[in-house]
Amino acid sequence: MKTGLIFDMDGTLWDSSENVARSWTKKIRLLGYHRSPVTKEDIMGVMGLTMDRIADILFADLSRRERMELLDLCCQYENEYLRENGGVLYPELEKTLADLNQRYPLFIVSNCQKGYIEAFLAYYHFEKYFEDIECYGNNLLEKGDNIALLAKRNHLERAFYIGDIQGDYDATIEAGFEFIHAAYGFGSIQQAVPELMRFSDLPALVSRL
Repeated sequence: MKTGLIFDMDGTLWDSSENVARSWTKKIRLLGYHRSPVTKEDIMGVMGLTMDRIADILFADLSRRERMELLDLCCQYENEYLRENGGVLYPELEKTLADLNQRYPLFIVSNCQKGYIEAFLAYYHFEKYFEDIECYGNNLLEKGDNIALLAKRNHLERAFYIGDIQGDYDATIEAGFEFIHAAYGFGSIQQAVPELMRFSDLPALVSRL
């Protein structure tokens, strides 16, 4: 049976919220908008949502067309910024990925824009650890659909999705797979699920499931 591990990004592999906020604030100013700076807390409050919902929340005062145009420009600049500056990795992340990569195929599915996962992989040279990625920005599909899509094209018979918020759990169940809660991340889960208190504990946890 081919078993794979599929990872969420924010709150699971890294915390990019501070640098995302910096990049958005800079881009908004460069575009001539007079708005309050985007804060780390603003970004953390919308992480995990699809890009259209983020625009609706953070730029609610703008017209639908303008908020989506602004979001797109911010996201493009964000990708460039993260490629040069990275984010904050959770402790022992690369060591743990290298260990897991010897036992399981690894993947990433996120609700992010196109290019965001690639920026993460490029900055840390992590391409060698992951076999495939998928995101909302590529196809406008919800996370559950993208988990199922990635699993199907990689012929996974069993998969664990590792994520940190309730929406990650809901998407995993919708896709028909098993969930592990990254309890060190940004959110909590209502259901009783396997919990990961440290990323480095993942190999031992998966081996017991």
